[in-house]
Amino acid sequence: MSIIISNIAIHYVQRNIESNEVELTFGPQDIDINSKIETFVDALHHIYNGKGAKAYGSFSLHPSESEHVPFKHLMQDYLDSNESFNEFSVKAANALSAEIAKYDIEEQGYLVLCHYEYMGGRFLLVCVLPQSEHYSVDGELNLSANKHLDTAKLQLAARIDLFDYESNQDSQKYISFIKGRAGRKVSDFFLEFLGCEEGLDAKSQTQTLVQAVEDFVSVNQLEAQEKQSARKELLDYCKEKKASAQEVNVKEVGEMLAQEGGKDFYEFVQEQSYPMEESFPHEQAVVNKVTKYSGYGAGISISFERSHFGEEVVYNAANDSLTIYKVPPNLKAQLQALLQESNESE
Repeated sequence: MSIIISNIAIHYVQRNIESNEVELTFGPQDIDINSKIETFVDALHHIYNGKGAKAYGSFSLHPSESEHVPFKHLMQDYLDSNESFNEFSVKAANALSAEIAKYDIEEQGYLVLCHYEYMGGRFLLVCVLPQSEHYSVDGELNLSANKHLDTAKLQLAARIDLFDYESNQDSQKYISFIKGRAGRKVSDFFLEFLGCEEGLDAKSQTQTLVQAVEDFVSVNQLEAQEKQSARKELLDYCKEKKASAQEVNVKEVGEMLAQEGGKDFYEFVQEQSYPMEESFPHEQAVVNKVTKYSGYGAGISISFERSHFGEEVVYNAANDSLTIYKVPPNLKAQLQALLQESNESE
């Protein structure tokens, strides 16, 4: 396990239905970092990494007015060793409860703050985990219900790259957070609690990278198979970066796409002035489309490798039809069975 945990704190926040007051229940001052905690944080880390819809930003230079000290200052006091992690987490919990009270929403859950290292990076994860009930039956078939932290429903979450924050506070990407939520935006109260504003557009940056690669392989006049190989290399590279919570680096992409006697990708990007950072967090869903086409609608789901387009898969724009040659064996078997059933029923 690559996770190295420095500190972790857990507090519970909920709105009292009768009094309408936001109540806090503080967790223990010091949580022992044992194997269970390591497994828990490791799971949170990977669940967070797996969330596709993330945005990136930084601490706002003009945070909203509040009676509480801005989260940035609370965090900085901890990083400067002016306060313990528990003191920092308690003040953060109070600031969160104030935001919930201000918006008059029925938010409840476990506020988790964790300072940890992963593969050389230093992070502060801040999230509110909902609780769910699970049911069990004993040997005598007695049913019982218990509550548990529902990590699978992680939605209110942000992660601060402490190395990027401390070395480059002009950066617009040292805070990442999960975008969207059913019925409302996370920014309604969670981002104001953090004092965060959106900066770098990861989706736009990724789209620019994909377009730059497409332009590059065209300029170098690569064969169709070579183009598909370059796309596959980009896909694998980005998947690896996503899995390790690292940023895509344009120079590294250039080294990966290096062609003997061909133009250098990094120089190509500079010459063409693509609006792209030297390195940036990417959206994997955008990169996935470089090798595959897929679509769903009206009960039909289709997905195929880009290399098959125009050969095994042909689109006729005149009559809006798609013809598939060399039908996959498993689909063919199902179609043959369907035809047989149809013939027998006649």
